[in-house]
Amino acid sequence: MTEHTSPGPENVQKVGIIGGGPIAAGIAAVSAVRTGATVRVKENDDAGAQRLLARVSNELARRIELGEMTETEAGRVADRVSVTTDWSGFDDADLIIESGYESLDHKRALLAEAGAAAGEHTVLASNTSFLPIGEIAAGADRPEAVLGMHYFAPAEVMPLLEVVVTDRTSDRATATAVAFGERQGKAVIVVADTPGFYTTRLLVTYLNEAFFLLSEGASVEAIDGAMVRWGFSAGPFLLVDELGLGFVTHIMQTAVDGFGDRIVGPPDVIDRLIDDDRLGRANGRGFYRYDETGRRTGFDEGIYEAIGLGPRIELDESLMHSRTALSIIDEAARCLEEGVLRSALDGDVGAVAGLGFPASKGGPFWWADQVSAGGIVERLEIYAALYGERFEPAQILRDHAASGKNLR
Repeated sequence: MTEHTSPGPENVQKVGIIGGGPIAAGIAAVSAVRTGATVRVKENDDAGAQRLLARVSNELARRIELGEMTETEAGRVADRVSVTTDWSGFDDADLIIESGYESLDHKRALLAEAGAAAGEHTVLASNTSFLPIGEIAAGADRPEAVLGMHYFAPAEVMPLLEVVVTDRTSDRATATAVAFGERQGKAVIVVADTPGFYTTRLLVTYLNEAFFLLSEGASVEAIDGAMVRWGFSAGPFLLVDELGLGFVTHIMQTAVDGFGDRIVGPPDVIDRLIDDDRLGRANGRGFYRYDETGRRTGFDEGIYEAIGLGPRIELDESLMHSRTALSIIDEAARCLEEGVLRSALDGDVGAVAGLGFPASKGGPFWWADQVSAGGIVERLEIYAALYGERFEPAQILRDHAASGKNLR
């Protein structure tokens, strides 16, 4: 990262949020509740403004019910949140977080407009899961002030914040985003601006191996159940339904563009899901069934015929654990090797808090150290011979296997 002599982290007293949906409302809520900052939100229209205020109000009511604040305290928090449909009130923001929909052109335009409305000291952040921050910053007058702040939905609940920096992002901007995230109560990791950053690369790897197992004959329920029993917070196919097939398709394409065949699974399964309009919870049809309120009502037994898969066979559960976990460890190791991560500890925090990697296993690097790098490499080489290039061990794993040193 470029060295700068600018002062340390900005003490964010006012944050501007560019919204248009639930994630922006979640960022607004956690900012108002946890940081004490004044929150100014730009919404698309009056209806959006009302929805945002209702979301903040609901979050405050939830915290009152949990005994985390009194009604008087909640009232003070609510008074710090205001909504507009123009750029008024953004000129004195210390930090602006753009949270528009995942389109490079859209986010680039929003951030350029935000920069024009903001002061010279304002740090500009884009909330994105996979879009390159450097390209989003291309239209900015001050690219050194631009970085990514990747929140996980729902933002008022999920514990991780991934701060994404380019080679032009200033140290001051990075420190400001990290300090504000910590005030929000987040576990914050700083990662480099590469395709999929860190957590989305691991997510793609997790889903990728699950699709391979499905194509080899394992059932959806067996795969999801196996990974939950191993300690994941959610099975991969339930996660696809929750995230939405559109989003999953986007991040898989990011992996294709960034890493080629090494990281990409069988695309025909995803294509068949799209053809059958199985978008997940969003339209009530995915690997599982959902009622009109979005509540999951059970597994959809008709999915195999609908997407052209034959009868299911029984695969060894320990093999499913091993293949999935080792693929994640290998990808995490590549991220450390490539400088995407600043430390193995950050990699463990990001995997547990962002991906739902089993906390009982400490994260991919901690678990790899318990098994030993040599043991990990040995298994990966066996799987590479059986299943292909995606299991080729990262060089850093080979190096640690040779030295006997821990990754953490």
